[in-house]
Amino acid sequence: MYGSSSPGAGAPGGGGAGRPRKVTAPELRARKTLGDDGRFTTSERIVMVTAYDFTMARLLDRAGVDVMLVGDSLGMVFQGRDSTIPVTLDEVCYHCRAVARGAERAHVVGDMPFMSYQISPAQALESAGKLVKDGMAESVKLEGGADYAEHTRRIVRAGIPVMGHVGLLPQSMHALGGFKVQGKSDAEAQRIVADAQALEDAGAYAIVLEAVPPDVAARVTAAVSVPTIGIGAGPECDGQVLVCADMLGLTVGRVPRFVKRYAELGEAVSQATAAFAAEVRSQAFPAPEHCYAPGAGRAAPSPRAVPSAAEGAARATEAEASGPRHPPSRTRRLLRPPIKLVAS
Repeated sequence: MYGSSSPGAGAPGGGGAGRPRKVTAPELRARKTLGDDGRFTTSERIVMVTAYDFTMARLLDRAGVDVMLVGDSLGMVFQGRDSTIPVTLDEVCYHCRAVARGAERAHVVGDMPFMSYQISPAQALESAGKLVKDGMAESVKLEGGADYAEHTRRIVRAGIPVMGHVGLLPQSMHALGGFKVQGKSDAEAQRIVADAQALEDAGAYAIVLEAVPPDVAARVTAAVSVPTIGIGAGPECDGQVLVCADMLGLTVGRVPRFVKRYAELGEAVSQATAAFAAEVRSQAFPAPEHCYAPGAGRAAPSPRAVPSAAEGAARATEAEASGPRHPPSRTRRLLRPPIKLVAS
């Protein structure tokens, strides 16, 4: 039961003294409305970014993103794998919990990994429940269109919001022949529109459109009443999502064409780490300002002199000439008088 002592009590969707108001699935859904001209309009574009840990989640939340997606892309970004397929439900739950702790305002979506929902609607419901209950996710996302409409319907009926995903489906990369743009032919485009409509009818509150031409994304966006969130789908979607590592310039090597790097933090990390290493090796760090003050009555230790190359060589020669230092033999240790135990 929701009581007055519950966290965020007094403000629907969270809030409370000093805490920002939580973005919710119904709020995101309500951003898209039908205008007087019979066309759908979006009051405010949805900003979604992937996140996999507490520190990044807190930074993204402070920047004002609406949604944080704990995507199965963690397999490639966080684990260094070639695809998202090996990611497990337990792994997504682990990362979801970390992100949820750092997200005071943003809505947290947990991605349903490969084979956590494909077998049956019942399996999909069980996996979605685990993401919400154990992973602290506030909604779940699954890939696929009409074939997974019943899966979506069962999850929504249980009270768990669902975000759909059509177009390029990374979990189906082997069937698709790789990470390829979808919807190039009229038949493919119509299938993507039909898939989005099936998810809308099943109760999805938003739909991700991945790697489709802009005109196809525009058709889908005009055909459904729920917001579309694009990644490599052009500007006509109701929102956009990027992988945080790509957006921040942390990715090494080639990135997809649709990525815009808003910073080059990868280079900054390398430079900062190189500077730290240089100061450790030169004994410039830690400096006095990085050390705790000595206790009362004790003087601070005098700075350790750095030996010159000649002094270091002389010490090494002296140590070699004196021979190795051996610990006491086992026999000598055994001849030592035993320690007397005094009962207290």
